[in-house]
Amino acid sequence: MGTTVTHQNSIQEEIKSRLKSGNFLSSSLLSKNKTFKIYRTKILPVVLYGCETWSRTLTEECRLRVFKNRVLRRILGPKRVEVTREWKRQNNEQLNDLYPSKNITQSIQA
Repeated sequence: MGTTVTHQNSIQEEIKSRLKSGNFLSSSLLSKNKTFKIYRTKILPVVLYGCETWSRTLTEECRLRVFKNRVLRRILGPKRVEVTREWKRQNNEQLNDLYPSKNITQSIQA
């Protein structure tokens, strides 16, 4: 897997490359249960590899939360509003209700 080291010892490039490598879940042929299993067993370990050594800033923590929510939105898809019969993107609270798990930054600290 390797890590990215810069002259300024910045972890930003490392986190960017981890998020890019974990951004490959896009098959609609798999069930939601299978895609959640792939997310937990394959994607998260790739993204969080070596995270114990990261000196995270609020920006980096925000970037990790955005990544998690983006993946969950991709897995769960939009929600149909029955009253207006329109498709609507799910907000973060709805995602957390449908997929209750630890915050990605909390799982790093554990």
